[in-house]
Amino acid sequence: MHRRSFLRTGAGLGIVAATAGLSAPALAQGAAAKTLRFVPQANLANFDPIWGTQYVVRNAATLVWDTLYGVDSKLQPQRQMAESEEASSDGLVWTFRLRDGLTFHDGTPVLAKDVVASLNRWAVRDPMGQMIRAQQNELVAVDDRTIRWSLKKPYPKMLLALGKVNAPCSFIMPERIAKTDPFEQIKEYVGSGPYRFVREEWVPGARAVFAKFVDYRPRQEPGSWLAGGKQALVDRIEWIVMPDAATASSALQNGEIDWWESPISDLIPMLKANRNVMVDIADPLGNIGNFRFNHTQPPFDDVKVRHAVMMAMNQEDYMKAIVGDDDSLWKPMAGYFTPGTPLYTEAGGEILKMRNIEAARKLLASSSYDGRPVTCIVAQDQPITKAQGDVTADLLQRIGFKLDFVATDWGTVGARRAVKGPPGQGGWNMFHTWHAGGDCINPAAYTPIRANGDAAWFGWPKSDAVEAARDAWFAAPDFAAEKAAIDKLNIAAVEAGLYAPTGFFLSYQAWRRNVSGVVQAPFPVFWGVSKA
Repeated sequence: MHRRSFLRTGAGLGIVAATAGLSAPALAQGAAAKTLRFVPQANLANFDPIWGTQYVVRNAATLVWDTLYGVDSKLQPQRQMAESEEASSDGLVWTFRLRDGLTFHDGTPVLAKDVVASLNRWAVRDPMGQMIRAQQNELVAVDDRTIRWSLKKPYPKMLLALGKVNAPCSFIMPERIAKTDPFEQIKEYVGSGPYRFVREEWVPGARAVFAKFVDYRPRQEPGSWLAGGKQALVDRIEWIVMPDAATASSALQNGEIDWWESPISDLIPMLKANRNVMVDIADPLGNIGNFRFNHTQPPFDDVKVRHAVMMAMNQEDYMKAIVGDDDSLWKPMAGYFTPGTPLYTEAGGEILKMRNIEAARKLLASSSYDGRPVTCIVAQDQPITKAQGDVTADLLQRIGFKLDFVATDWGTVGARRAVKGPPGQGGWNMFHTWHAGGDCINPAAYTPIRANGDAAWFGWPKSDAVEAARDAWFAAPDFAAEKAAIDKLNIAAVEAGLYAPTGFFLSYQAWRRNVSGVVQAPFPVFWGVSKA
């Protein structure tokens, strides 16, 4: 496997807090110190955190919208917009009370009706929300600060669902915005978070700007991931899109930006040698690469075709394309859950260890594949997806596929992967993405592990065995039962060819030494970050 051309791959999804800042000559030094300029992992092409699941959208949304609860660094949900909660003794009725004095960026108060509309929209798109929605009696505003959610049966993981970090998060929006069809994008970007979105300065493909919301009322607890006090210590955060790694590296070293979310491995030695730059692993829970199949369109509607890809893949090729030659930055995986975490299993995963091109060719020949081109949509402006796509283009042709390789940008992938029609009508056969390891430690918030057909994540797989094993995990009374359910889930997911994991990898982030408050987390934590 040949390495990519110079500076064309990288990490992404890692996370810390820091900031980014282009030292524009027009800014006085004091003003510059209050402006953080940040190079995100990808372009913010759309800005609806419920409509899709792109990490870059979720990351930006955490600045603008708040949630009732927020998961902390111990993966425990804590109160955020909520002042209190009460569950009835039978677990069928949850009552939530909002903190007093919460205000949206347009000056209107945050009311219970806003929460109800927001949760209704979120529950249509989110897997945990879908579970709650399927068993709810009603979700109503009792008064301006009180929300009641009554259920047909208990849902013990309610607070985790409302506070989880993986997309889509249950962000609270004004009622008028939250009433937007969940399958249409919002047109207003009004939240109640620590920063407001400066829409008039948004140039997709170039820049997005967030300004401190002076009326934000942070909690008094220390900030921790999505929980606690979100102290906005800078006045302005500018996201500067720099898809070229060499440009971003030079800008960071020259002090023109303050934080680079996803520096590629090739450049890490150079960055570490610069005494003004800090470099570290972004998130110890890492990331899982994903070769995602469209289960509704030929040829990947045939499980034999999906299995042919899975048995031919060599995860080492994918991982070295992403992280380079440092073997400490990646691990092979014969399963779907985060390696090194308690529920990791390789049960049923032998096919992912085969790396057998000849066997794959034979299986493909016996399948329903008729030789038509396979449409692969691959984002070139996202180093992780480009690296995986380069490996896949070679792999598929070696197996015997004809290839329609669509080199595009991440924003286009995000929009096109939602199209359920055939490739000739704007649809697709496969795309590459990745998932934060923190999202994949159990099934609770693991969107890509769902196999409930039309309601599933992009690719829309359907497997009753996967869904049954997932339900068994939710109902498990102890860890032993959870582990047994996960083993069954992994076996069923492999048998269904849910998606092909391309491996587990760690990512770097880098920031200027004059930026303080940087933390490790599965998304960029900007609160508590300052710049000298």
